[in-house]
Amino acid sequence: MTDRIRTRVDRLRADFDHSFSVPLRTLDDHSVELLAVGAGGRAYAMRLSQTSGLFPDRPVTPLPTSVPALRGLAGFANVVVPVYDLAALLGHPIADEPRWLVLAAGTPPLALAFHQLDHHVRVPAADVVDGSGAAEPRGCLRGMVRLPGGDRPIVDVPAIRALAHRVAGHEHTEGTP
Repeated sequence: MTDRIRTRVDRLRADFDHSFSVPLRTLDDHSVELLAVGAGGRAYAMRLSQTSGLFPDRPVTPLPTSVPALRGLAGFANVVVPVYDLAALLGHPIADEPRWLVLAAGTPPLALAFHQLDHHVRVPAADVVDGSGAAEPRGCLRGMVRLPGGDRPIVDVPAIRALAHRVAGHEHTEGTP
């Protein structure tokens, strides 16, 4: 790769990473930005507003643990963050090494590992069915979204964070380290 191409790739990568640190930009109040992902062989969506970064192929250092969903630790901007397997937290078997990590917005820091990133999409708010009152077995899915490839349940990232802390034996309140 030439220096010019490498410089351009580095600048594009930095701009992409920086885009997760700026407040969510919306064109209007009638759309929702989502990540369409795959975990445990199933299709899901995550609200982009509940995440703070997306990383492919980030090294995760395994830990000796009795918590199957805890994959280990990863470093993000000089902060060591626990990484949990999204498929395991949603009750699916863990088939292989996940490729993607998404940082959950909020504190304490937490990353979720998943196998497939299908795409980033902005959909009309009318295509999102709110499921805040639905009785989901683990309480981590909130609603559905209609996408061209089919309907997808929406993973509620704060609920997944709370579940990860519970399975690790910690009580968690948003905003408390």
